Amino acid sequence: MNVKKLDDLLRFIKAERIIGNNEKFISDITFDTRTITSDPVSIAQPLFVAQKGTNVDGEQFIVTAIENGAGVIVCESIPRYTSPDVTYLIVNNASETLGQLASAFYDYPSQQLHLVGITGTNGKTTVATLLYQLFRSLGHSVGLISTIENRINDEVIPSTHTTPDAVQLNRLLSRMVMEGCEYCFMEVSSHAVHQNRISGLEFRGGVFTNITHDHLDFHKTFAAYIKAKQGFFNMLTSDAFALTNRDDRNGAVMAQNSKANVKTYSLNNYADFKGKIIDNSFEGLQLVVDNEEVFFKLTGKFNAYNLLAIYGTAILLGENKDDVLVAMSNLESAAGRFQLIRGTEGRIAIIDYAHTPDALQNVLSTIKEITQHSVEIITVVGCGGDRDALKRPVMAENACKISNKVILTSDNPRTEDPYKILKEMEEGVPVAFRQNVLVIENRRSAIQTACMMLQPSGVLLVAGKGHENYQDVNGVKHHFDDSETVSEFFNLPLKK
Repeated sequence: MNVKKLDDLLRFIKAERIIGNNEKFISDITFDTRTITSDPVSIAQPLFVAQKGTNVDGEQFIVTAIENGAGVIVCESIPRYTSPDVTYLIVNNASETLGQLASAFYDYPSQQLHLVGITGTNGKTTVATLLYQLFRSLGHSVGLISTIENRINDEVIPSTHTTPDAVQLNRLLSRMVMEGCEYCFMEVSSHAVHQNRISGLEFRGGVFTNITHDHLDFHKTFAAYIKAKQGFFNMLTSDAFALTNRDDRNGAVMAQNSKANVKTYSLNNYADFKGKIIDNSFEGLQLVVDNEEVFFKLTGKFNAYNLLAIYGTAILLGENKDDVLVAMSNLESAAGRFQLIRGTEGRIAIIDYAHTPDALQNVLSTIKEITQHSVEIITVVGCGGDRDALKRPVMAENACKISNKVILTSDNPRTEDPYKILKEMEEGVPVAFRQNVLVIENRRSAIQTACMMLQPSGVLLVAGKGHENYQDVNGVKHHFDDSETVSEFFNLPLKK
């Protein structure tokens, strides 16, 4: 059992005021009253942080936290009623303090390994996952924190968020340290930066992939979205590196106020890590990377950028160039990222997580480029509910620009009416293209219809869900896997 003295933890945070005894022992740190458990035999007590969330103010649950056994309360204002048996720490920012306390409680695990964060609209999962694979293949003990899954070496830990909350994050990093991990590669979402989930962490480096339209339901404006991403690089120290995509117009903006050692990668401009595409096919990419020609198993220009980010990170972490390129040539893409399924008579289906307008356009442009505009492309796409509604018509418009036929369908409607989502998507369909668009709300039926329509040598893109094996409808996750569904209608054996 991890127990810390409150007075020791107070050395690492700035409390505006302390009410009560600061000599207590802390058994746990939490911001969720449902997780509070106390041992009547132990002198140690849980510490509850009353965060001000997007929808809920944690200070409403202080009484419940105390009833459940919390002996220390961290909050931003003195509660109306205080208990003489409870210690209150008044701070300026409870969520920022949560991260600092969690890091201190778990003995600053981020300082005991090389933690690298990857942020951007698209490519985070691919870059983080392939860095994990690369460093494992180079013989290192490695952790991974990603949208798809978390890993401690070969142990898989289910993932619920792109970036876990501050307590889960430090607990996970602490386990990695105990298991001997030298490195950890983690996705850093804009939500995580804005909500201070990464407060208290020390990063060895940060990687920026790109930034396009997304999450405006949360950030409200594109400027606020950029600022959130920028906040990650602003927290890097002078001992860290910041690796940015020079070909993205906001790449330089990301690190302009960072104390870190700024490096760049590019396909089109002078950069510290330069690449050039020689050949792009469904089998993979032939690239020149730092004057070495190498074949990679990933496809598409967007993956050329991902590969440069991975290569640059490995070199900045001190790995040997030749060893890195050899190992990278054997890497395979993350699940649900340009995942290829071959059917009969040359038919091809591609499963991809593309759920932003830019990502969808990138995948479709890659398909068009590889096939040299000579085959039919059918796209099945939807948009998630309770998320950025502004991108819905743009997603449909981008699908129509490059596809021959489009089927609009349901994604994860969550608590929204799926037909309302589809109606908003339809607004982006160009008038001249409407005869080539079908609206089929049932995702299984939509994929089945697309498979039946697909001509020999044609390409089917099923976009939006990628690796997800469920469909979220009114808070209930029903099993649904795009790759399984396509394989079934292609009459292929399912992979076990």
